[in-house]
Amino acid sequence: MSAAVCSVSMVIFYFLAFMLSLVWTHAEYIKDHPGRNSPTAPTGPHFLTPASQRNVSTTLGQTAYLHCRVAQLGEKQQVSWIRKKDLHVLSSGMLLFASDLRFQVIHPEGTDKWTLQIKYAQVRDAGVYECQVNTVPKISQSYFLSVVASRASIHGPEYVKAGSTINLTCVINQPHMQGLVHWYHNGEILDYEGPVSIATRGDHMSTVSHLTIKEATPKHSGNYTCWPTSAHWDSILINVVVEGEQPAAMQTGVGVAPSAGILTPILLPLLLQALSNALVLPLALR
Repeated sequence: MSAAVCSVSMVIFYFLAFMLSLVWTHAEYIKDHPGRNSPTAPTGPHFLTPASQRNVSTTLGQTAYLHCRVAQLGEKQQVSWIRKKDLHVLSSGMLLFASDLRFQVIHPEGTDKWTLQIKYAQVRDAGVYECQVNTVPKISQSYFLSVVASRASIHGPEYVKAGSTINLTCVINQPHMQGLVHWYHNGEILDYEGPVSIATRGDHMSTVSHLTIKEATPKHSGNYTCWPTSAHWDSILINVVVEGEQPAAMQTGVGVAPSAGILTPILLPLLLQALSNALVLPLALR
């Protein structure tokens, strides 16, 4: 009797273990394929790009990417890009209708990604773009592109004591900026030599360049310019003050003096006019 009970217990044990294994396997499948067994799971083409990735910002002159992801796309169905402000169809599938060669469609084979690429983005490119699938009825998803003019902004002291360190920071509102950042002193480019050091780094918010000049002397006074190759430049006037001198006295003579070549075209016509008047006036009095 006890042997029979033991056999039944073993059967029940293995049966329960088998059922638990099935439940666990099903749970893992659902985790890897969310919504697959749900009655509300989408059937047919549908978009996968979340709203947080449909507001795109880029800087003037850079490349903008609008990423549209479409799942379960049928063989006869096409993904198109439309510019909403003029309802211009930019593309259908990989076929481009835009005469502007800055527009391209990127679609890695076998993926659900249909990316609209806009090179050298201009302010006029800003606005709403629509990723559309030619289902019946059509489905679409809107993307908003903003184009920001990129410019530099220099931060630093106006007056520096002789012998101390000049620290200037140039902030460019362009994350991971493409190109270089050059520093100029009175129109001459600064090298990474001697007391001068330049360090530039970028992150997801901006690009920052630091200029450091150790043991500053009066010769380091003048105009400093931060000139990014892909953004508008900015300048600052620095006065290196020797102990005992008044900062106000340093303002005169600081900067780049106009050259004779610049003044000549301005002064020469004035001199000729004055000479002409000097010759004409005695003749008129006769």
